[in-house]
Amino acid sequence: MRPMKPKRTELLMSLQLPPGVVYGEAYKALVGHCKTDGYALPAVNVVGTNSINAVMEAAAKNRSDVIIQLSNGGAAFFAGQGLVSQQDAMVLGAVSAARHVALLAKHYGICVVLHTDHANRKLLGWVDALIERSAEERRQGRPPLFSSHMLDLSEDPLGENLGDCQRFLEKLVLLDMSLEIELGITGGEEDGVGSEYDAADNAKLYTQPEDVLAAYDRLNPIGHFSLAASFGNVHGVYKPGNVQLRPEILKNSQDLVRERHGLDSPTPLDLVFHGGSGSDPAAISEAINYGVFKMNIDTDTQFAFAEAVGAYVLENEAAFQHQIHPDTDQPLKKFYDPRKWLRQGEKGIVDRLSQAFNDLGSKERSVASG
Repeated sequence: MRPMKPKRTELLMSLQLPPGVVYGEAYKALVGHCKTDGYALPAVNVVGTNSINAVMEAAAKNRSDVIIQLSNGGAAFFAGQGLVSQQDAMVLGAVSAARHVALLAKHYGICVVLHTDHANRKLLGWVDALIERSAEERRQGRPPLFSSHMLDLSEDPLGENLGDCQRFLEKLVLLDMSLEIELGITGGEEDGVGSEYDAADNAKLYTQPEDVLAAYDRLNPIGHFSLAASFGNVHGVYKPGNVQLRPEILKNSQDLVRERHGLDSPTPLDLVFHGGSGSDPAAISEAINYGVFKMNIDTDTQFAFAEAVGAYVLENEAAFQHQIHPDTDQPLKKFYDPRKWLRQGEKGIVDRLSQAFNDLGSKERSVASG
């Protein structure tokens, strides 16, 4: 008798992938594993090698996989502020960061999803340029530079938003890449991309399930996409009570898609939680139950880096004003050496992300083999 074929759930729970950057089928398998096993991955915005290395260190320390992403501003900063052309800086910085991660991730023994964050209409050229860079990599027999790209056209009418998302997804699937889209508006602002809507109870901050169904109907036949659905989430950290999260919107969207398409899975959509910094752990857990596999973290890791560096500077104040201590004549080079205080910032990110891995349930759940 031939052995029974294992169920998809069993395959996902025993999933093992080579360490390094994942894309294509491996990326989709990792997303499926997150949802089946009931956890999510932190998606951390980075701006340089210090933040990238700290994110990978934190993931390795916690035996978790992780999502590393760049906004247009973070990519430009990675390239260096001395470049005259901002457009060139955004492209070159993103390419350089992607190659840095691809080189080192496998040595950290983790799986990394590489992603670009919020790109509104004025930044579509940036995404197009990065897609062409990945196309060239594929022509040379190499993997694409990124696992996925994001379009944030949530300010546009639904038809225009989905039309452009379809156009980009059709290009991405040819490269084994995925697309993240946004429906509804995430309040606040992230590197120049955002809205004037604040954390008040504003209808624009809550995605309508019917819009989610329209996105699924249009994009799912083309290829893999993930969806940042707004349920009151806001970029940044706000006074408790000022952000009214309604995770049930995610459940209602999943239910509508499942019922209309007669699907077995309770969570057919791959959902993303934007504006995750400072969120209540109970709301995070509820969102994960409704199919969230990814939660963006930026504000908290920025502060963790700054707080740790600031504490070091205050503790060694003289070293940031004098090369030789004015009272003791002690040389202070070992204190103002950039490796000293930058390392403190890295440790701050590692500590904050260790909390995030616990909150999201991804600690000790890396699918990286070996």
